Amino acid sequence: MALETITLGGGCFWCTEAIFDRVRGVTDVESGYANGHVPNPSYEQVCGADTGHAEVVRVTFDPAQIGVREILEIFFATHDPTTRNRQGNDVGPQYRSGIYYSVPAHEAVAREVLRELDQGGHYGAPAVTEVLPLTSYWPAEDYHQDYFLKHPHQGYCAFVVGPKVQKFQATFARYLKPD
Repeated sequence: MALETITLGGGCFWCTEAIFDRVRGVTDVESGYANGHVPNPSYEQVCGADTGHAEVVRVTFDPAQIGVREILEIFFATHDPTTRNRQGNDVGPQYRSGIYYSVPAHEAVAREVLRELDQGGHYGAPAVTEVLPLTSYWPAEDYHQDYFLKHPHQGYCAFVVGPKVQKFQATFARYLKPD
């Protein structure tokens, strides 16, 4: 089984991780920081908004079960790609919408999906999602990994992450991992 990986920034990594943890064919999801200029940053440094990093998830998947196009369709449907440096109340460059690829074919698919979304007027505004090569990646601290799974009743998880997960489950039931 040849696995592939793509790194996605869709706002708070707790939300994005919680969604992709439930996707059939996804073998691993890790929260982290990407494409900044500070080596091995801390969460506090990234929240300071001057490291250049985005909060991201590294999604590892089996392309025999789910393709990068489907991964990106889920990604775009579960965050707002039209707001620069913002997702809901989360504001700052670390919350930007981004696709960071290591495989050139992933860039081509990402640009195609973005073009289709913009041409279809799906969001009523153009997407501002950046599509860039992955230049750096650092795993987030251990306490951020599987955060929603470990803390589903914590305030942010209950009121922000939970509804996004429910939307994903309703919209993309065909991609859910079996229980």
